[in-house]
Amino acid sequence: MTDYDVLIVGGGPAGLSAALNLGRSLARVLVVDADRPRNAATLNSHGFLTRDGVPPFELRRIAREELAAYPNVEIRSRVRVGALTRTDAGFAAGIGRRDPSEQVTARSVLLATGLRETLPDVPDLRGFYGMSLFSCAACDAWELRGRSLALIGESADLADRARLVAHWTPQLTVFTNGSAAVSTAEEAELATAGVPVVRSPIVELTGERGRIAAVRTADGEERAIDGGFVRPEWEADLSFLDGMLPERDDDGHLVTDRSGRTSIRGLYAAGDVAAPGPQQLIVAAGAGARVAAVITHDAIGVATAH
Repeated sequence: MTDYDVLIVGGGPAGLSAALNLGRSLARVLVVDADRPRNAATLNSHGFLTRDGVPPFELRRIAREELAAYPNVEIRSRVRVGALTRTDAGFAAGIGRRDPSEQVTARSVLLATGLRETLPDVPDLRGFYGMSLFSCAACDAWELRGRSLALIGESADLADRARLVAHWTPQLTVFTNGSAAVSTAEEAELATAGVPVVRSPIVELTGERGRIAAVRTADGEERAIDGGFVRPEWEADLSFLDGMLPERDDDGHLVTDRSGRTSIRGLYAAGDVAAPGPQQLIVAAGAGARVAAVITHDAIGVATAH
């Protein structure tokens, strides 16, 4: 016997959705959540049916309130997994607020840890992030449609991001912050579409109370904007896997089959930590529900349509 049927690492939309569906399937579930969501700076989340515009922390509060009705589901907040290892019966995990102070066992583990986010090194960026500068066009571009926008980033896919954001506005300027993120050929293509590329490093973002007004660059130019998007770098923190090496893609996201199974038997993944990476909240929640069904079917030993 194990302490739990399923240990869920991470209490975001994917993890909580999985916990709800696993709880309803009679599984003994433990959710371990460090309470450091990637969208902590976001005031409102969008695109979640029946919850469009709800603050992310409120979405989590409602989910936890609903889960309280299931006595077989337990949530440990501000708790981390220090080490996860294989056992004959499944997995063992050392958990605690700082250092592992308790050992729990589970037959299966669902990784829903999300990702760590690193923003471009731009002065004052944090003061506007989540209020007038965002990372997800599908989530926040509607509110900025038709306005003069900036796209700030240093990643190799910046030109593709520009093409996406330009769908919502004809007034987009790309800022590479001194990097070579956009090639000469891509710059020419974007220029043809009416999207200028500014390569000079950013020295200042100006505005008040989280509302950005302009981008000032090292060449002395100041360009007025009404909002925009940032391309962060994302990293999966899976150091607690303690020697287990599930397959990852080139960006470090966990590779799963279409049912959420990783390359290690009994270890599943859902949400941002799984390829292809960052997703809308409703997509992550759907992935959590899908993987929950698969975990239940795998435990029983029945074929699954997933």
